[in-house]
Amino acid sequence: MRTRRVATAVIGTIALVMVAGCTINIGVPAESSSEQSASAYSANDVMFAQMMIPHHQQAIELSDLALEISQSEAITDLAQRIKAGQGPEIDEMTRWLEESGSSSMMEGHDMGAHGMSGMVSDADVETLASLTSPEFDVLFLELMIAHHEGALDMLSMIEDSSNADVRGLAEAIESAQRAEIEEMQGLLTGMGAS
Repeated sequence: MRTRRVATAVIGTIALVMVAGCTINIGVPAESSSEQSASAYSANDVMFAQMMIPHHQQAIELSDLALEISQSEAITDLAQRIKAGQGPEIDEMTRWLEESGSSSMMEGHDMGAHGMSGMVSDADVETLASLTSPEFDVLFLELMIAHHEGALDMLSMIEDSSNADVRGLAEAIESAQRAEIEEMQGLLTGMGAS
């Protein structure tokens, strides 16, 4: 009889512990993955993505023009590499914004007023689109060098980021765009420009 009472008490205790273990978090909402991700991006990280996405999109648009108009294999090769590099970077920054719950645009702000350095004016894009090689090639390179230099300037926004993904992307952008600037300057020199 005593063994039976002890067994019943042990089973009851085990059941109580199991129930308590299952209900210990009732009323305390678990942090969702989006909340965890949101805390991973600083305000500067988010603002950088909101600004760099349209900056990269313009580089892709200019590269599309080069692929359509240029007769230079060196220019079209460069344009393809710019598109191949910056497209996935746009996807990555868009993911940051989704994870942080932020809009892809800076709501209520004029993007041009927030240091989107190197952006090509609509008038310059129209002029570029009206040219043919080799004039197109020279202006494309000049505009794209300034555009890349603008992107490098914008990296200062995230130089102190504590997010490893953000720092990794910054390093990739800096490395690729510095190399492309050097390449473009070499192409201009080879064309007798600048």
